Amino acid sequence: MENFQPNKIIHEPPRLKIMVALASGRTSVMTFSDIKEQLGMTSGNLSVQLKTLESAGYIRIEKYIEDNKSRTDVSITPAGKDALIAYMESLETFLSGVKK
Repeated sequence: MENFQPNKIIHEPPRLKIMVALASGRTSVMTFSDIKEQLGMTSGNLSVQLKTLESAGYIRIEKYIEDNKSRTDVSITPAGKDALIAYMESLETFLSGVKK
């Protein structure tokens, strides 16, 4: 239990929610708007959280124009998927000593 060191990037609730949404989505890409709506986040907060995840190499952000509107697509990277799985396994090990 003493060795539990959560991944500080993923451990924050908003970023954890984003990572789980991207990893468990029906498609490999979600739009900024879809993430915002699904998670009930403000545009400002979501932007900040996405930048943190992108800086860590956990997600990829692609911006482009479609039908004269800007569109932002977000996808989880292989490194992000690996980091999320490692975080989940570490958390499961940490919590395994808890009894009902």
